[in-house]
Amino acid sequence: MCDIRLFKSAYTDLELAEEIYRIPRNDEAFLNGIAYHLQQSVEKLLKAFLECKGVTVPNTHDIYRLVRMSRNNGSNIIITEWLENRADTLTRWEMDTRYNMDYSVESDKVKEGIEEIRHLFDINGLKRELRQELQDTGMKEKLASFFPKAFVPADDFEWNCFYQIYRKQLLKK
Repeated sequence: MCDIRLFKSAYTDLELAEEIYRIPRNDEAFLNGIAYHLQQSVEKLLKAFLECKGVTVPNTHDIYRLVRMSRNNGSNIIITEWLENRADTLTRWEMDTRYNMDYSVESDKVKEGIEEIRHLFDINGLKRELRQELQDTGMKEKLASFFPKAFVPADDFEWNCFYQIYRKQLLKK
């Protein structure tokens, strides 16, 4: 059983970025903070899927490397074209937004990042409300068959995560 807390932390970073963006400020440090949370969201999401696949994840912030590892190890994450094309940019957001005082992320890039990373979570069915596939009791029971007997996911978000983790096996059953 993999640890869902990393998925929750990734989702929280996305929500933080979205909330901060709603505050009307066009300040460089403010935008850099949003970009940092977006990078963290993607990094944690990729690592969560890899760990659930049984892959030992290195201590890295390199999004391109994590995307490659996800592809090479059969991770169940659906990777978007935007993520593949912006992996190096996201990696820069981790370090440069915190340590390079001359670095600033443009507002339109932050807005695009929020939209695209929200899309990444959406296509992977990771959201607070129960995903459509799990509205069917039979599918929920099939998914529960992968859990230890006494285990029940704590909320809809956890059910959604486990569905995505076991999606390939569920579709084979």
